[in-house]
Amino acid sequence: MSSPPDKPRTLFEKIWDARCVQPETADTPAVLYVDLHLVHEVTSPQAFAELAALGRKVRRPDRTYATLDHSTPTLAPAADGKRPFANAAAAAQVDTLRANCAAHGVTLADWDSADRGVVHVMAPELGLTHPGMVVVCGDSHTATHGAFGALAFGIGTSEVAHVLATQCLLQRKPKQMRVNVTGQLQPGVSAKDLTLAIINRIGFGGGSGYVIEYAGEAIRALSMEGRMTLCNMSIEAGARAGMVAPDDKTIAFLRGKPHAPQAFEAAAARWLAFASDDGATYDVEISVDASAVAPMATFGTTPDASIPIGAPAPYPRDATEQQALDYMRFKAGAPTTAANVDVVFVGSCTNGRLSDLRDAAAVLRGRRVKDGVRMLVVPGSEAVKRQAEAEGLDQVFLNAGAEWRQPGCSMCIAMNGDVVAPGQLAVSTSNRNFEGRQGKGARTILASPATAAASAVAGALTDPRVFILEAANA
Repeated sequence: MSSPPDKPRTLFEKIWDARCVQPETADTPAVLYVDLHLVHEVTSPQAFAELAALGRKVRRPDRTYATLDHSTPTLAPAADGKRPFANAAAAAQVDTLRANCAAHGVTLADWDSADRGVVHVMAPELGLTHPGMVVVCGDSHTATHGAFGALAFGIGTSEVAHVLATQCLLQRKPKQMRVNVTGQLQPGVSAKDLTLAIINRIGFGGGSGYVIEYAGEAIRALSMEGRMTLCNMSIEAGARAGMVAPDDKTIAFLRGKPHAPQAFEAAAARWLAFASDDGATYDVEISVDASAVAPMATFGTTPDASIPIGAPAPYPRDATEQQALDYMRFKAGAPTTAANVDVVFVGSCTNGRLSDLRDAAAVLRGRRVKDGVRMLVVPGSEAVKRQAEAEGLDQVFLNAGAEWRQPGCSMCIAMNGDVVAPGQLAVSTSNRNFEGRQGKGARTILASPATAAASAVAGALTDPRVFILEAANA
């Protein structure tokens, strides 16, 4: 259903109303028009096969953009040019996407493309995502694009086929939640820390059935990269999507991007209208004080199970929470900072952007990764890699003893050869700490890039402000 014409509308309602081709009824979902469909190699083969079985072509190849990221190895090719795929299935997924894009005229950021990267890093870099859009992808962390004032969410394989064929999608209208974040983050506290604190507040699954709009002075103070991190992990609270209304930072980020509109100023004026009206109402509102947020890290096996670094792990309330503690080998009432860290991963669609690498490098500069700790730094895109190398960040990582890799999803998804071994403890800048997410039997602590780097140096989970303060006083 569309909103009444005189009713103050939220950002979500304005986009929903503008893109609703057919309103929902009690018996049928609404039909939404999709402005941008992002595609990668893992969830697309079956969808393209479904199209072929029906004798259909991609409806709007000009609104479809593909990249290679999930199954791609992050090690450089061998001398003979062969890429070290984890297995034959991964190689087949990549080859299948390349063939499907060629057959349907879909633009693909291929191996030799300067644009290739993790889908939710490279698409904003190219200016493909604009305020007011509906953006979908066969990947749950499509919510990232909500940082631009877009309605962005992940879809399943059958829905990927439906969008390829029709450029539309059947959807039930979700409820709305607003998270108001007041105050300012303290020095050394990042968007990832704020994100973990918000998910802790909402709870795992607490956002189910909702689209979350993030608002307040602390949100406005975040960079676009920080807003992307925040929206990226909205799904970890169960939400359908996360959104931030566009502002001058949004406009500045998109200005000059390859896919920005030619009539940019006129577009920018339209984009700024995608803001919630005064008096707009939400089903749920939550307030968070940014000044009370400290560097955060998870202790359990869901993203909401987080605490300030150095705080004791809480006592479990049920058997499920006890199982999570047992899996992580942490003890209730004891801090998680005593355990030895085996692996540190900096990267992913959550924290693989240039600003994230700068944060990690600031901690590592002039220091060494502790003996026995393996650290991977994986840029989120070819563009991030080029700029990081131009700034010398790669040398900071290499001098510290970390591995500098090719762009890709890498250890976030552990389906490309980058895996945490069974029983090993990893501090990761990715988005999920489920059992086995980073490898069978792997134990994952989610944290910020600065925390990950500090933990690599110390060999245990560490508040990065220790090193940040040391650098400031040097």
